[in-house]
Amino acid sequence: MGVLDLVPRLNGASAEHALQQAVLLAQQAEAWGYKRYWTSEHHDMADLASASPEVLLSHIGAKTDTILLGSGAVLLPHYSPLKVAESFHLLASLYPGRIELGLGRAPGGGPHATMALSGNYLQHVSNLPAKLASLTELLEGRFEYEDVPVTARPIPEIPLSIWMLGTNVKSATYAAQFGMGYVFGQFMSDSDGVEAVRRYREEFVPSAGLKEPEVMVAVSAMCAANENDALDWSSFNKEDKGVKRHVAGTPEQIWQYIRQAGQRLDTNQILMVTAGPDYERRLESYRLLAGLRLQSESNIPN
Repeated sequence: MGVLDLVPRLNGASAEHALQQAVLLAQQAEAWGYKRYWTSEHHDMADLASASPEVLLSHIGAKTDTILLGSGAVLLPHYSPLKVAESFHLLASLYPGRIELGLGRAPGGGPHATMALSGNYLQHVSNLPAKLASLTELLEGRFEYEDVPVTARPIPEIPLSIWMLGTNVKSATYAAQFGMGYVFGQFMSDSDGVEAVRRYREEFVPSAGLKEPEVMVAVSAMCAANENDALDWSSFNKEDKGVKRHVAGTPEQIWQYIRQAGQRLDTNQILMVTAGPDYERRLESYRLLAGLRLQSESNIPN
């Protein structure tokens, strides 16, 4: 399993404290045996403190040793493919074999923040296939601008892995077209993801970095020693409009939910999103969920 951290400012915590807690979560996740730590990109959202995944991942990389580090996600419509490739090549050179580039197509903020960031977002989204093509070429060392080779340096010895995150068929088809891994955001979707993942697997085109389709699913969960506590700790989700699906319960109950999601999408790779009423109980939820790690990595697909 892996952690997807939105870096929430719980109970009005300062940005500084929220970021300290992000580091602590990554360190604890590594100690508890989680495979990966990913962090998100959001803009001008008062309750979240992660606007630049690559900056936070650089810091967390220096504070951890082995856990995989990824973006969930860099919102490519806003950015130059060359800049994204350079930033993540640098990360992959700093932390060999540990970097995963997750891409998204959402705006990541309100309309005014989006316009301030990159102008006409709808136009940028319409250009996303071209940006994905350019980014893929840059990461594979075959990009040209006006017939002149351009290289995204530094070039890491171990290539990074590339994923597309999404909640619908459109993102799944992009992931398939460019030979990327696909992460279905179950917690942000009313859909069960079956159709999106089916289309991804059927349309997958092998790439230099990925020969077979690879799927992850991101779920929102709050775990506690007893169900009543888990439900009580989950009350924040009622006011969080970004969370459409959430499960609360004991480790055994959440294991059943994870198992069903994994079987439905034929994957044993899970990203866990857990906010909680405070940082202590968020950590406790992840600690309890860590007990499911071996089961989730070996038994989900059946």
